[in-house]
Amino acid sequence: MASQAPNNLPLLYNDIQPIQRQVHGDKTFRRMERIKELGTTHAIPLTVDEFVLAQRWYPIVFSSGDNPVPLALMGLHEGTNIFFDGEGNLRQEGIYIPAYIRRYPFLLARLNEGSDQLSLCIDPVADILGDGEGDPLFVGDEPSPAVNDILAFCEQFEQAGQRTGAFMKELGDMGLLMEGEVAIQPEGLEQPFIYRGFQMVDEEKFRGLRGDELRKMNQSGMLGIIMAHLFSLPMIRDIFARQVEQGTGPIERIDGKPATVEA
Repeated sequence: MASQAPNNLPLLYNDIQPIQRQVHGDKTFRRMERIKELGTTHAIPLTVDEFVLAQRWYPIVFSSGDNPVPLALMGLHEGTNIFFDGEGNLRQEGIYIPAYIRRYPFLLARLNEGSDQLSLCIDPVADILGDGEGDPLFVGDEPSPAVNDILAFCEQFEQAGQRTGAFMKELGDMGLLMEGEVAIQPEGLEQPFIYRGFQMVDEEKFRGLRGDELRKMNQSGMLGIIMAHLFSLPMIRDIFARQVEQGTGPIERIDGKPATVEA
């Protein structure tokens, strides 16, 4: 999940600037209190290391297309998020926050195409750098302990991203992914709302796997990851219900029938 910079910016990031002693040697930084963009972000990338924890709170699906990635759904429509308000404040304490969010505004990025070197970068638009209070970026010529902690977290995130990529390749090679569809029937409506635009594990194919295939998947840890994904899918209905409570649910057509919604 190493980010490609500067042209192809990842979700939430507005710009990418490498942290350099010559530029930032006397700078301090403060912790992010909120990420305003989260309030209108309905899906966040997830690593396989997080599935077991995340499935308690979020439906875990896979993006459409040839190179799918796992996503934690925080809303069922673009521009909605039931867990963060419009200012990016967390609505409910105690929930699991995906690592993708926790690393912002830092990340490891490949600044030059064709290079294997990753640099610790920051989104300057986040506006957390200053000259006064906060943690220093550097102590003398060396990164500060706080920056080393951030670097270690970002490195762990990249390693988890590699494991995630290997998992997704295996799912694809085994032909276990299918286009997803969820129908939710609100009381009083003749027809359900249909949610599409994502992928999920094909349970019929999954149940049809041979014993030796399942044993191999269990030994590699892949089986538990798939089960966490499948166990999370009923949470889609919980997300729907909470959106309705918050007034961000789907809108009916004039004829009283729900329209199909692309997730």
